[in-house]
Amino acid sequence: MTRLSVNINKIALIRNSRGANLPDLRQVAIDCEEFGAQGITVHPRPDERHVRYDDLPILKEVVKTEFNIEGFPNEKFLNHVCEVRPHQCTLVPDPPGVLTSSEGWDTINRKEELIPIVKKLQDYGIRVSLFLNPEIELVRAAKETGADRIEFYTGTYANNYHQNRDQAISSHVIAAQEAIKCEIGVNAGHDLNLENLHFYKSSVPSLLEVSIGHALVCDSIYMGLNNVIQMYIHQLKR
Repeated sequence: MTRLSVNINKIALIRNSRGANLPDLRQVAIDCEEFGAQGITVHPRPDERHVRYDDLPILKEVVKTEFNIEGFPNEKFLNHVCEVRPHQCTLVPDPPGVLTSSEGWDTINRKEELIPIVKKLQDYGIRVSLFLNPEIELVRAAKETGADRIEFYTGTYANNYHQNRDQAISSHVIAAQEAIKCEIGVNAGHDLNLENLHFYKSSVPSLLEVSIGHALVCDSIYMGLNNVIQMYIHQLKR
């Protein structure tokens, strides 16, 4: 079954807006797992506008399923990740100041830069995933970095889903088939929601994990976190 990792960045953003510990990010992570989540994802950014670096050891202590830390691999980020040792680290090519992740790595031209970073994280026992656009050549180059997995950027798929979902999914299917040949695992994330998730999971072969935050938290405002996590898991199971 494809695993659901809940990204709790938006919960941290709400907490930070008032300068107090409400909502309690630690308790939300515990609750998400109790409600059925099979992983917790966070993405600390340089300005720490939502998840902060001091949240990481607290979350590592309580997450019992899989702890995934996303981010741009500058020195500060890598030092914190290696200290905390999450189960997985997803490397994202975000420059400072961006609002959200909107493209994957150019693993062809940045392969030599990524190789030592991947190895360093793996030396600490951390599984490494590279955020990637769904292109065959990028998948092949990602394999050559030594990464364990790739995470397909699904924003473009989500944007085009209602216009032509078969066309929107086609590059992901082809790239996932290439990943299978290369023996590299496939994750996915960005703008997946209750409308487009089942079709994505049903179409993309050997999909191991999806990371969903923004849509899931928005849905929870109306329907409650417990109910919504169950609804997303249902889309992955059916």
